[in-house]
Amino acid sequence: MQPTVTVGVDGSPESLAAARWAAREAQRRAAPLRLLLAWPWLFNAPPTVRDSDTGGAQEMLGGVEAGLRADFPGLEISADRVSDHPAGVLVAAAEESALLALGSRGLGALSGFLVGSVGLQVLTRAACPVVFVRAGEDAGADAGADAGAAERSGGGAGVVVGVELDRPCEEVLEFAFATAARWSVPLRAVHTWNLPTTYGYAAVPLSVDLTSSLATEAEQRLTEVLLPWREKYPRLAVAEQVVLGSAGTVLNEASERAALLAVGRRNRPSPLGMHIGPVAHAVLHHARCPVAVVPHG
Repeated sequence: MQPTVTVGVDGSPESLAAARWAAREAQRRAAPLRLLLAWPWLFNAPPTVRDSDTGGAQEMLGGVEAGLRADFPGLEISADRVSDHPAGVLVAAAEESALLALGSRGLGALSGFLVGSVGLQVLTRAACPVVFVRAGEDAGADAGADAGAAERSGGGAGVVVGVELDRPCEEVLEFAFATAARWSVPLRAVHTWNLPTTYGYAAVPLSVDLTSSLATEAEQRLTEVLLPWREKYPRLAVAEQVVLGSAGTVLNEASERAALLAVGRRNRPSPLGMHIGPVAHAVLHHARCPVAVVPHG
C-alpha cells in the first residue's frame, strides 16, 4: 500500500477542486485518500456553538466524501475532522503523507494563487510535496487521461519541472519524473541562467561567442543531471530547455501549456520567518496550472 494522499477540506470551491485533484492522484498511485478538516475556533467556543458548528462541518465533510466515493469507485477514502488550528493539523498530516493538496483562490482570472497565512505556514513546514489547486482546476486531475492525447495533437499538456544545477534537487526530479510517468505524459525540464555579475551590481558585457559557450555549458550540465533519471524512466518523453532569463518568468510561461508545474523548496530553518524561495514565490503568484512545491535538501 502506498502512503496516503491527503487534502485539506473546508467546503470552499477551491478545496473541493483540490479534493478531486487529490482523489485522481490517489487513484493513480493506488493509495488511500484522506480528507482532513480542521476547525480552530471550536477550542474555546461554548458547547452549544461547538455542537452546532461540528454538525455542519460533519455534514459538509460527509457530502464531499460521498461525492468522491461516487466518482472514484474503489478508492479507499477516509475523512477526519480535527478541532485544532489548520496549519498545525496539516503540517502534522504531511509527516505521514506522500502528498498534500490544498485549495487556493486565484489572484486573477487566469493566473496566480492566493496563499494565505495557513497555506504559507504549511508550505514552509510540510515534509512532503504540497500541491496548490484553484477552483475550476479539478479538471487538471484528469490530466493523465487527456494530456497524452493533447501532446500528440500539439496541445503540449504535461509536467514541467524547474531544475537547479548549482544545488542538487534529487527530490524534485524524483517527484517530477515519477508524476509524469504515472500520468503517461511528457516531462519538460527547464533550467534558467543569467549573465555573470560584477561586484553583484551589473551584468558583465559578454561577447556572442562567450554567451553561446555559457549556454552550451548549461545545456551539457542539465543533460548530465537528467541522465540517471532518463535511465530510470526510459519510456518517458523528456524535453530539456535552457533559457537565459528569470526562472520565475520562464516557468510561468511554461505553465501555460502544462498540467502541473513542479518547483523545489529548500529545507532551511530561518530566524527571520517563513521563506519559500524566490522561484516558488514567483510561480505561486503567476502560474497558470496547479503547482507542486517539493521540499529538498
